[in-house]
This record gives sequence, structure tokens and C-alpha cells, in this order.
Amino acid sequence: MPQEHQLIVPNDAVGKRVDLFLTEAMSGISRSHVAGWIRDGHVWIEGLPVRKSGVRLRPGQTVCVRIPDPVPIEAHPEAIPLDVLYEDDHLLVINKEAGLVVHPAPGHAGGTLVNAVLHHCDRLSSIGGCIRPGIVHRLDKDTSGVLIVTKTDAAQTGLSDQFKHRQVQKTYLALVVGRMPRPDGVVDLPIGRHPVDRKKMSVRATRSRNALTLWHEREVYTGISLLEIEIKTGRTHQIRVHMAAMGHPVAGDVVYGGRLPQSAPSRWASLIRRPMLHAWKIVFTHPVTGRPMTCRAPLAPDMEAALTALRETDSSSAAFRKHTPPGPRFSGAVGRAISEETPL
Repeated sequence: MPQEHQLIVPNDAVGKRVDLFLTEAMSGISRSHVAGWIRDGHVWIEGLPVRKSGVRLRPGQTVCVRIPDPVPIEAHPEAIPLDVLYEDDHLLVINKEAGLVVHPAPGHAGGTLVNAVLHHCDRLSSIGGCIRPGIVHRLDKDTSGVLIVTKTDAAQTGLSDQFKHRQVQKTYLALVVGRMPRPDGVVDLPIGRHPVDRKKMSVRATRSRNALTLWHEREVYTGISLLEIEIKTGRTHQIRVHMAAMGHPVAGDVVYGGRLPQSAPSRWASLIRRPMLHAWKIVFTHPVTGRPMTCRAPLAPDMEAALTALRETDSSSAAFRKHTPPGPRFSGAVGRAISEETPL
């Protein structure tokens, strides 16, 4: 049976968009879910169907939402190997390999992470009216590293709330072209859809959302730097776009200008065949048990090989700024996380 929810508009929500109001009032629900419900006629205000997500609310109005019954997803289980970092009855944390698409899409109907998870798990979350693996965050196809999947609705709701309120700490490792202007820094530039190429994102979009990236230099080589990066927001291609905007794109990221110069030594340049970006560590609270969780993913083999070749080729500078203390702009919780002397 469909779940029906009735909410009374409080004074502090007067004038707010109905989609934003519902997203904030209902745990674990995204604006895209709400937009789908509105499009399919599942949201009413004072007994009348809502036609647009931007409808503004008045005090005391009754907003009714009927969440449809879950429907099966189209993806089918596939016996694709998964590198499992942690698993319990509620969560599955994996080390995603580079090249693995997360969700089925046109051109990628199979062979995705979702197909693999469907084969691995016998229980899946069903929030949002669709029975599906609880993928509450994503990684680009060519980005490797740690990714959380929720098995139960309780886990998905709790973890979605943590992502929504920016309580999840996401740390990446990246090889970028060139040397940064200083040991640490912050990129605070809004990101939106590229005005011409709709497959790309840009810091010069006409419609954009705030995006905050913090970086710390770990190792420096001739023409390449290894950065530790924490993102405080989760915009599409955020690290790739922000590094490109700094003039130091992710090495191997030809979409955003990360092509290596022809003068780069082939010993390591030949190993960089994708964007050298790895989701290294994620820190969160277990959404069911309340236990603090820190999950780290070992580097992908190709990135490890590239680093080894860089160190051997440029051994004189391999220790330069390696694990240097974060600068003053990395203060508070961010500084404590990045100060960990965890070996690569």
C-alpha cells in the first residue's frame, strides 16, 4: 500500500518552495525524488495536485504526499567481483575499481556496480518508491575508491541525512599537473552545468551551486603533485572542475585539460591513462548503531604504479613536502583528519 504523509506548513516555512520543504521535512528524501512525485501527481496542497516544484507555501497549508509502492528496478544481478572493505546487515562499503559505472544508463545497461550489488546482497533498500541498492553517493566511472551502499531503509535514511547535513567527511588523493602555489588551500567556486558542453561542469555556469574544496600538498615531483583533497560539498565532477579552475587539472583528465605534456617522462606518463583521482577515505557515523566509522580504500593498481614510477624517476624530490603538516587554512576537524600519518 502507498504510504501517505500529511504535513502542516509552519510559520518558518512560509514562502518556501514545496520541493525544498518536503526535502527538509522528510528524512532520506532527495529533491529529485520529490520532483518525481510532483511530476507523477503524488503531491497535493489543500487537496489540489501540485503541478510545479516551485510552488510557494502559505502558513497553515496541508501538504499531502503519497509515496508510491516500490517497483522493481530494471537492472539484473551479475556476478561481478566486488572488493569489500566492510559489511554488516545494514551497510556494504566497497573499493570501487576505476572504469566501473555505478548506475545503469543508456550505453551501460549492464556491467555496473548496481548489477554487482544486486548479486551480492539479498536485501535492498526501497526508499523513494523504487527497490534498488541504496547508493546514497556516487563516484565517476574512472574514479576509484571507497563507496558506501546501504542495504536497509533505516541505513539509507540515516546516511542520506548525514550527507545532506554535510556530516560525512570525504577525502581523496589526486595526482595533478604542475605544482600548487602553496602547501594548502581552499577553492570556493560555485559549480553548474557548462554553458556549451552539457556533459561538462563549469565554475562559469549561469546557474550554479556553491562548492567548497580543501587541498593539501603531500608529495611534489617534476611536473606532477600528489594532493590530499577534502570536499565539503558533493557537486558533480567537483574536484576535477576545481583543480582545472586552479590551473592544475587532475593528471589524465583530458575532459578538463589534464593531458600530460609531451615532455613528460614516459616511465610514468605512460601509466596515466585515466584521471588519477581516488576516493581514499570516508568518515561517518553508522546510521543504525551510531558507531563512528572510518573506511579507507587502498590505491588502485594503476595509480600505485604511477606513484612508484614518479618516486623512482624523481627520487631527489620524493620526500619534498611529504606528509607536511597542514597549513592554517586547514583548521578544526579538517586539519585533524588530514594530519593523520597514514601511509599510502
